[in-house]
Amino acid sequence: MEEKTVNDYEEIRGNLIGMLEELNDRLSKITDDVKHTEEPPEKDFAEQAVQAENDEVLDFLGNRARSEIAQIKDAIARIDSGHYGICQSCGEPIAKARLKALPYSNLCIKCASQQGC
Repeated sequence: MEEKTVNDYEEIRGNLIGMLEELNDRLSKITDDVKHTEEPPEKDFAEQAVQAENDEVLDFLGNRARSEIAQIKDAIARIDSGHYGICQSCGEPIAKARLKALPYSNLCIKCASQQGC
C-alpha cells in the first residue's frame, strides 16, 4: 500500500485547522455563557431554574465540542505522522468520500458501522 505524505492531505489539514479554530471559538463562548461572565445569574427562582436548564444544554454542547476538538487534533496528528486515511480498527484505507464528509474519521465505513458510530 502506498504511504501518503502530509502534502497529500494539505487541503484536508487546512480544513481541520479551520474547524479546530471555529470549535475553540464556540467552546470559549459556551464557557463564558456557563460562567455568566456577561451577566450575573438571575435572582428570581423560576428564572434560575430556566438558567440551570440552559446551562445543562450549554454544558452538553461544550462536552461535544471538546470531544470533536480531540478528534480533530488526533486527525491532524495522524496526517503529520503519515497514518491519516487508514482505519484504526482493520488497517484498510478509509474511502475518500468518507474522509471528505467526516475528515477526522479514524474508521472505515464498515468498522464504523460495526461499532455503531
